[in-house]
Amino acid sequence: MPRFLKRGMDANAIEEADAKVRATVEGILGEVKKSGNAAIRALSKQFDNWEPADFRLRPADIEKAIAQVSKRDLDDIRFAQAQVRNFAQKQRDTMKDLEVETLPGVILGHRHIPVNAIGCYVPGGRYPMVASAHMSIVTARVAGVKRFIACAPPFKGGPQPALVAAMHFGGADEIYVLGGVQAVAAMALGTETIAPVDMIVGPGNAYVAEAKRQLFGRVGIDLLAGPTETLVIADDSVDGEICATDLLGQAEHGPTSPAILLTNSEKLARDTMNEIERLLKILPTADAAGKAWADFGEVIVCDSEDEMVREADRIASEHVQVMTRDPDYFLNNMSNYGSLFLGARTNVAYGDKVIGTNHTLPTKKAARYTGGLWVGKFLKTCTYQKVMTDQASAMIGEYCSRLCMLEGFSAHAEQANVRVRRYGGRNVPYAQAAE
Repeated sequence: MPRFLKRGMDANAIEEADAKVRATVEGILGEVKKSGNAAIRALSKQFDNWEPADFRLRPADIEKAIAQVSKRDLDDIRFAQAQVRNFAQKQRDTMKDLEVETLPGVILGHRHIPVNAIGCYVPGGRYPMVASAHMSIVTARVAGVKRFIACAPPFKGGPQPALVAAMHFGGADEIYVLGGVQAVAAMALGTETIAPVDMIVGPGNAYVAEAKRQLFGRVGIDLLAGPTETLVIADDSVDGEICATDLLGQAEHGPTSPAILLTNSEKLARDTMNEIERLLKILPTADAAGKAWADFGEVIVCDSEDEMVREADRIASEHVQVMTRDPDYFLNNMSNYGSLFLGARTNVAYGDKVIGTNHTLPTKKAARYTGGLWVGKFLKTCTYQKVMTDQASAMIGEYCSRLCMLEGFSAHAEQANVRVRRYGGRNVPYAQAAE
């Protein structure tokens, strides 16, 4: 049975916090829907102390921002975007349109059709999340999306130059320096100056994730990607330092980011806890990482790898770092995770920033029913049907007529009957099943 050497915050306390977030977001969305640009301006001033003449960057503003970024940083951004673009294209290549003759004269098929317009939220309040621009915009470009809005919050009183560069190189048509729920609302609902989009994508804090949840239905969303989660699965083939580093490497995202160690070695568990305390004394982002570890960190000791798999699937973490003698055991047996990082040579930061897989991943146990953002999220798989012969139409019509009457849908049945009469030469009485 799993033993907890450390537990996170009580579930009731988490639910109370979530309820406050829901109420706040509902109010903000209502304001934006009612007052448009005026609400956006007031909310940006309230939350970000940011009230420019125009939230949208002009071409000259974009060029000015990019000019402030070093050549090395620009080259690194281009390299990362190339990796994301390459993997997204390989994924896209696996998605084929389909057309097949299922019965003589009956043609069925599907097409993968890109969403027309998306809004990309790029987090940047605490840290400028340059990589999030790659993950959303570049991937959508590969899918064939036609129009892109990108929003990122102000950073230290203005547009963050590297973020602007990443959004521009990724292919954003419109770039706004606008953050939080107000940005998501503006893109989804539209304002006097911002045309609404069909889909909102990108990670964010708990408020951004809740805004996407409340807006889902009016627009599509990629998934509910809230505060970062990480699960480290390890055995005694690694040491406490590397486990602690990988846990704190994700906990620094913010004070509500869960970081969990799952191991079958109590010695490794205790060594990792000691290493975390040591590293928190020297880590520049210890304020955020330490709060996350104190409130949401957990250490779980299991008796076997099989038990570790069951616990990992129960947790259903966004990121799962596997550092065991046989990491492929978890690849072959786990079913609930956002993304797996297999072996000590890789880590979540590689996936977050540069390796090419998408870092927008499911949180809060959503990995039980969805994967992360990928090129397929921007494509609608839409079916079509063609009946090519009179004989096929009459034959399908007879089955359809009877099945419609079985359910009591007489007008449905008549849709079939008129074709049985016209193409099959049978005199089927009005609103009766074709026998």
